[in-house]
Amino acid sequence: MISFLDKDFSQLNHFLNTAKPSKLLILVDENTHEHCLPLFLGNMETDIPFEIIEIEPGEELKNIATATQLWEILSEFETDRKALMINLGGGVITDLGGFVSSTYKRGIRFVNVPTTLLAMVDASIGGKTGIDHQFLKNIVGTFAHAEKVLVSTDFLKTLPFEELRSGFAEMLKHGLIADEKHWNDLISIDDLTADHIAPYIEQSMKIKENVVEKDFKEQNVRKTLNFGHTIGHAFESLFLENNAPVLHGEAVAAGMICETYLSLTEGLVAEKTAQTVIKNIQRFFPHLSVDHFKAEDILALIFNDKKNTHGQLNFSLITNIGSCTFDHPIAAESIVSALEFYKKLK
Repeated sequence: MISFLDKDFSQLNHFLNTAKPSKLLILVDENTHEHCLPLFLGNMETDIPFEIIEIEPGEELKNIATATQLWEILSEFETDRKALMINLGGGVITDLGGFVSSTYKRGIRFVNVPTTLLAMVDASIGGKTGIDHQFLKNIVGTFAHAEKVLVSTDFLKTLPFEELRSGFAEMLKHGLIADEKHWNDLISIDDLTADHIAPYIEQSMKIKENVVEKDFKEQNVRKTLNFGHTIGHAFESLFLENNAPVLHGEAVAAGMICETYLSLTEGLVAEKTAQTVIKNIQRFFPHLSVDHFKAEDILALIFNDKKNTHGQLNFSLITNIGSCTFDHPIAAESIVSALEFYKKLK
């Protein structure tokens, strides 16, 4: 399903010639329209009619209102079930485009062409689509596999540093939950540049793909991919609610620090290991100012997390570098303690 594109995008053109869709809908945001679409269209060779659909960028647009607009646009274009949506962009585009595709007329095919590091190693693979609602991250969504995930690392050269670093958080997570060597390779990087990160992208993608193959509907082991995300998503939602959105990777990095602390206090990981993990995450990511967030607000969001059942707060926590457990019950007081630990790190 995952293909790394040659310079001439031959895999894309072969796929289009084989799939023979009735129409192409290419979803972009303003940024990918300017920086990525010219390269994409310059290499796409097809006689299939296509339409460009552009939306504004930003997580705050990944909502039901935007999805409704897109459904209406597809209807206006007389899109049939043989059409193909190409999601050219970052995590917002692949999440939103996949959701709209998988629900329009009960599902049309879609292809993800991730243009950010975050989308390459996380959002574009695994078959999860979603939108946010009432500041709750990905609370509405579907399980639907992209027909293809087509990756060109040339797109990374268009990214600002902060976006590159955001995706790097997910790569670090992959190492922490499943592959100690991958973690060690990543923390050996001195300077986060596209060229330095690129050699490790495929391994990160393989880690996620392998986990998803074992548990597509997230009944067991796929939950390990949520390490750092239970608290991280709560941070992300609160910043969004306060009209001061932070990048997903920055929130997840903070979440991984908090949840590594929980792994320590729950007796799952050695203190030296926890210190190593926290210190290395701090090397790459800035401290988020969360002092103004109330513990009860963060807990309310965590109670809404999709992994919880019967009112029990369940976490995915590391047991060593390269291994992770899931459905670990955590008391609310322990979460508050982890938040206080994070606040004191600044």
